[in-house]
Amino acid sequence: MSTQEYFDEGELVAVLTTQPLDRTLDYKAPEGGCFLGAFVEVPLGPRKVLGVVWGPGQGGFDLNKARSVIRVLEVAPMREEMRVFLGKVADYTLTPMPAMLRLATRAPGLGDPPSMRKIYRLGNTEPDRMTDARTRVLEVLRDYGGLAFTLKELAEQAGVTSSVVKGLVKLGAVREEDSPRDLPYPHLDPDLPGKELTEDQAAAVAKLQEGQQSGSYGTTLLKGVTGSGKTEVYLEAVAEALRMGRQALVLLPEIALTAEFLTRVEARFGARPAEWHSGATMTERRRVWQMVGQGDAQLVVGARSALFLPFRNLGLVVVDEEHDTSYKQEDGVQYSARDMAVLRSAICGGRVVLASATPSLESWANAEAGKYDRIDLTSRFGAAILPEMRPIDMRAEQMQPGTWISPSLRQAVRQRIEKGEQSLLFINRRGYAPVTLCRACGEQIACDHCDARMVEHRFLKRLMCHQCGETKPMPEVCPSCGVEGKLAPVGPGIERLAEEAEATFPEANIAMLSSDLFGSARALKAKIEEIAEGEADIIIGTQLVAKGHNFPKLTLVGVIDADLSLHGADLRAAERTFQLMRQVAGRAGRADKPGQALLQTFQPEHPVIRAILSGDEEGFWKAEAAGRQAAGVPPYGRMAGIVLSGPEVGPVFDIGNAMARNDGPLRDIGAQVFGPAPAPIARIRGRHRVRLLVKAPKGAPIQDAIARWIAPLRLKGDIRLTVDIDPQSFY
Repeated sequence: MSTQEYFDEGELVAVLTTQPLDRTLDYKAPEGGCFLGAFVEVPLGPRKVLGVVWGPGQGGFDLNKARSVIRVLEVAPMREEMRVFLGKVADYTLTPMPAMLRLATRAPGLGDPPSMRKIYRLGNTEPDRMTDARTRVLEVLRDYGGLAFTLKELAEQAGVTSSVVKGLVKLGAVREEDSPRDLPYPHLDPDLPGKELTEDQAAAVAKLQEGQQSGSYGTTLLKGVTGSGKTEVYLEAVAEALRMGRQALVLLPEIALTAEFLTRVEARFGARPAEWHSGATMTERRRVWQMVGQGDAQLVVGARSALFLPFRNLGLVVVDEEHDTSYKQEDGVQYSARDMAVLRSAICGGRVVLASATPSLESWANAEAGKYDRIDLTSRFGAAILPEMRPIDMRAEQMQPGTWISPSLRQAVRQRIEKGEQSLLFINRRGYAPVTLCRACGEQIACDHCDARMVEHRFLKRLMCHQCGETKPMPEVCPSCGVEGKLAPVGPGIERLAEEAEATFPEANIAMLSSDLFGSARALKAKIEEIAEGEADIIIGTQLVAKGHNFPKLTLVGVIDADLSLHGADLRAAERTFQLMRQVAGRAGRADKPGQALLQTFQPEHPVIRAILSGDEEGFWKAEAAGRQAAGVPPYGRMAGIVLSGPEVGPVFDIGNAMARNDGPLRDIGAQVFGPAPAPIARIRGRHRVRLLVKAPKGAPIQDAIARWIAPLRLKGDIRLTVDIDPQSFY
């Protein structure tokens, strides 16, 4: 990379664009020149495209043919550390640089000049006459906590015409303001008093603050039992970063968690932080991007892609629930936000806090090896105590056909209803039933475009494919044999479990929590708040409920099928079962009432079930680590997944076989190739999928070897190849 920071007018500059090209392009610097890292608009054919000045031009052609940069955008230039970060992520994930630049510029209107615009906020008066449309507008403004909207955004979010909003402005129920396009975020005060800390928490805070004050890179695994107050601890690390004039980023795994978390941040620092996630308005996303780059946003709370914001002085990244699989981007640029948070902080000399009650084995192993510091919070905050955990041996239960709530669990739920306490029945399956079977011919209804069974969603009165999203009406007759009235649901999903609970506990108020039952993050957030306030006796939930929600009246958790994820080819099956069960059980007994977690299982003697029940977490991790080490798989070995896909299975397999035969670059580093084989889900959206798995020793340069391996390939037609370094799923 050039050390030259400024290019005079007419000098050749190399510009990296967001277009799918395999190189930078040379342009003449515009009138007035430009800085290295400047965001620019350049001509590409007949179009104008976004780019970044990446260094001096290469030349070697007729300079009279060089076109000029059209203009330099009025935003902070990309810092060198960000250019280095994008390059390293590209090298690690084997991603083309233009795709990395697209990740780093995911904000609308970056090229728009600063200007005034009309924005809309909640007003002070309530209209005399309310309509459904007016109610929706006011609900949106309340739900977004005072955030500003443009007229178009507010109308679209509420599902109304702009005239409804204008009418509310005239009535004073909505305020119309002239505002600069992008305003700095309110100042966060790190010296406001925080919550009173326990001795455990105070010791953890002192260690994190000491690390922050060092001004150098370091990663800490903050491991605390569910309800131990990890959030209060890492917010004090955020406070220390702010005192030092550095920016902080808190990553959350689930958008539904942001509302409660933002309230806690506002209580601690006196103002709301910047938000970056799919639920934020486009206006707000542009503002966040601009203000982060100028240093006018001290703290960002966001989803994994917030890692690619142009921070000016990033001093701390917190990855909350660091074990969560949603931190792995599974399409496009396939990166792990947890791992890339560590990389970004190492480049900018910042600190990382990885917080979890059930850490990933990767983080646990890094702490064991001394690469990460480790802090343990061993007791729950305040009066809350850990729930009692015990199995329900399903081999001994007298179950009626077509039911899934055991007599023992039914009795425990009834006791909670009588006491006015809440119960949670957990099953990690969306929909009504995972399989719809014809009892006449044995056909299982499958998706037309994928090798996956369609899941009945009785709530929607449709069958749905959970791979491609395809839906179709529930048929009356079997599509295979044409016999009517023989289609039957097999196995339980969340909706079928709710149906059974309604029949078993007719007096109870039952709420369902599943991501596909809510049309918006707003509706989901409202339901979670209702439940937290006690407006449900029984909660039926999928893994969404395991993610950090606090239900004070919840004292019983019943896991319907604790064995569900124990089996299969996934090397992380035991780890994920352990994490999920411990996280779900941790929802019980969050206030001053003791909790109980009951696990329905046909295998109470299984090592994972025994580890969950005994609470011997360290014993579990050590045994799991020993098994992985013996097999030479992550985190004690390297893996990469290669998926070839195309409309016809034959040509895809031909390429896979050719790759397996010509694996010289991989053998050079001691790696093995497994496959090609049909992927576990062999067809998605009509495309046939063939998988190869590369396994290499821990220190092997796997990316370089794979790059040399696939370089000679010439993919014809509609065949695609994707590489997933460190795969988290094997579908």
